[in-house]
Amino acid sequence: MYLVVILYALFASIFTLAKACLEHCQPFFLVGSRMLVGGALLLLYCALSKPGSVTLRGQGRGYWTKIVLLGVFAIYCTNAFEFWGLQYLTSFKTCFIYSLSPFFSALLSYLMFAERLGFKKWLGLAVGFIGFIPILSSQGGTAETAGQMFVLSWPEIAVISAAAATVYGWILLRDLVKFHNESPILANGWSMLIGGAISLLHSFAVEDWNPVPVSDFWIYAELALAMILISNVICYNLYGHLLRTYTATFLSFAGFMTPLFTAVYGIIFLGEQLSTAFIASTCIVFVGLLIFYFEELREGVAVEEAVSKREEAVA
Repeated sequence: MYLVVILYALFASIFTLAKACLEHCQPFFLVGSRMLVGGALLLLYCALSKPGSVTLRGQGRGYWTKIVLLGVFAIYCTNAFEFWGLQYLTSFKTCFIYSLSPFFSALLSYLMFAERLGFKKWLGLAVGFIGFIPILSSQGGTAETAGQMFVLSWPEIAVISAAAATVYGWILLRDLVKFHNESPILANGWSMLIGGAISLLHSFAVEDWNPVPVSDFWIYAELALAMILISNVICYNLYGHLLRTYTATFLSFAGFMTPLFTAVYGIIFLGEQLSTAFIASTCIVFVGLLIFYFEELREGVAVEEAVSKREEAVA
């Protein structure tokens, strides 16, 4: 269990490190450089562990389209929107909004795969979305300087878009692994190269390259390398290891620890002020997650019992 806590404590540190790093470089350059290095490391691992394995097999209809879309949505859109919004928001508010991902995942499963949602799951989703109202209504950071649309600032909309993009990325990765028999490490490695390249082109078009969009190279390099090590190397492999012991449902539920750790790090290392809106949203969203995941666990137990009875009948 302690490894689960360590996993999400490490995930939370990414927001703190990124917030600090953005004081010394511009967001699209940070995304591009980090993802190119991270993707190269994953592909290097594939090449060393199994020579010749870095070549994409290209099997099945739509394979290459999914690889490119994975790079566009899971890497470029997710990280570019997230880091651009993080410039203007506190680290814990950014992380909390990003925690919309499980709710978007449930909605996309319902819309794209006709997955049935019972009353309690809809109730959990409704409570969860209501829980985001206090923190989205609160002031914090410099979001107002970036403008707004209706009641939401553009940085908040950007982070919400990042949460939606990452869920679509999960769906694409699942399809590549399940239907095209592709290695998740290889698919992630190539998608990072694609998304990183797009982000660097975006950076070159809109950011100040003189000679690069970095004000203090050594601080940027230290923080960016720490993010690559934690996110691309440690967390990725630790999550895969934990899936052998815990269910994906439990790990998704436990992921709610991430904004709590981020809030602690923000107070200690960034001097951020914790708001009552964050506490209120945390409590309400936690209740929504409890309702949703307890119902999912109940349905899982019911399915297992049905399968067991069927096997007994056959025997």
